[in-house]
Amino acid sequence: MDFVDSHTHLYQPAFDADREAAMERCALAGVRRLLLPNIDLGSLARVHAMMDAWPDRCYGMVGLHPCHVQPTDWESELDGLEAALTEAGAMGRRYVAVGEIGFDLYWDKETLPIQRLAFRRQVEWAKRWNLPVVIHVREAFDAMFEALDQVCDERLRGVVHCFTGDAAAAQRICAYGDWYLGIGGVVTYKNGGLDAVLPYVDPARVLLETDSPYLAPVPHRGKRNESSYVPLVAERCAAIWGVSVATVAEVTTQNAERLFRLPSAAPSHPLRP
Repeated sequence: MDFVDSHTHLYQPAFDADREAAMERCALAGVRRLLLPNIDLGSLARVHAMMDAWPDRCYGMVGLHPCHVQPTDWESELDGLEAALTEAGAMGRRYVAVGEIGFDLYWDKETLPIQRLAFRRQVEWAKRWNLPVVIHVREAFDAMFEALDQVCDERLRGVVHCFTGDAAAAQRICAYGDWYLGIGGVVTYKNGGLDAVLPYVDPARVLLETDSPYLAPVPHRGKRNESSYVPLVAERCAAIWGVSVATVAEVTTQNAERLFRLPSAAPSHPLRP
């Protein structure tokens, strides 16, 4: 089976001691492609390092995480990230999405006005470069929907990653068009709430993810998450939908390939860069 981890921060310092080993564990688990959302201008070099080391397995994104949209420097951060998108071709790089971007009112409600401005600017990048957006939303579904209602058109596609909303929110997201829900370790949690949502979601609208090193699935909950745990997410989704894990792997991998325009054929078993 071939899995895609559509959202992982394996470039973060949490993996500095065993990143290559973590990549080997991914390959052994069938997780052959990893999509890497950066969070600010400073994290981009780490994403590039993984793209360069594993060019057929690691695909980078460019975006400013809402928690990093701060009054002192958010505009200069966006200037730097936009420059990276502009220079990508000359640098021999290809980004697969604008992300992660979005809204977070859990940590800071005061920055909502500039979160809105940053989101709109980054959506314009996605339209200009014909890229999907990868959206982070935490305690901010109303703000997200208000923004998407204003900017969504036939040029915009994307995924709401680490989806934790209800069935109505899921249906509203999918109604925008070429849009998906990112499902990760929360689906394995007893009180995660997704058991009541996924039966009403078409698997053709789902991407698998880990959001590692965060939100590890059961039985690793509370420990460092990693991309090799994607099959655990797939197993739980398969149980909810009443289908095989192989079916979940096939459908969600095709979804990722379509949304992010990934090569359709993964390397057979490249353990090392």
